[in-house]
Amino acid sequence: MAEHVLYCMAQSGHSYKAALMLELCGADWEPKWVDFFGGETRTDTFRKTVNEMGEVPVLVHGSRSLSQSGVILDYLTDVFGKFGGADDDERREILRWTIFDNQKVSGVAGPLRYMRTLVKTGENDVTKFLDGRLKGALAILEKHFESHAFAIGDKPTTADFSLCGYLYVRDEIGTDFAPYPNVIAWLERIKALPGWKHPYDLMPGHPMPDAR
Repeated sequence: MAEHVLYCMAQSGHSYKAALMLELCGADWEPKWVDFFGGETRTDTFRKTVNEMGEVPVLVHGSRSLSQSGVILDYLTDVFGKFGGADDDERREILRWTIFDNQKVSGVAGPLRYMRTLVKTGENDVTKFLDGRLKGALAILEKHFESHAFAIGDKPTTADFSLCGYLYVRDEIGTDFAPYPNVIAWLERIKALPGWKHPYDLMPGHPMPDAR
């Protein structure tokens, strides 16, 4: 068994954040596929033995079992000494952008992609609302990346890995990214990091059975 085991699925952008961090750190890790669409996370067994919250990702490292992508990323900065803040100010800035991501970027892009691509609800008031919310968040990032190569300056941190969680499947989100060239350039800078991989190349579960 690998040193780190990540309960995950290919369609989970939150799982991708942790998987990307592990890969970029050169960790001895392996993914353990969770059949979310088959209801595995809603079973009593999963909630009793893996995560009472019924979510992925979950990172198992030795005797520790950690959930919530932001917590996992923060933990891995301690384990590997990489992609964290150089001081308390940078640590808080990483936290600021991670919270922004969970509320305004991943927290919107994930449900929007789920509705438009994974369960194909069609356009409705909810997708229109989410699309508008995501565009508002992207506009903030677009302005920020006019003067920042990465989220907190000129170096990649876990804030970047959090923010990009769903954005490498932006064709599945269905939002027009053309008005955000600085965001696209930032994604390319992350993509250029040694060891970067697309979420579908890092985690099992793609394509979903009904899409094969």
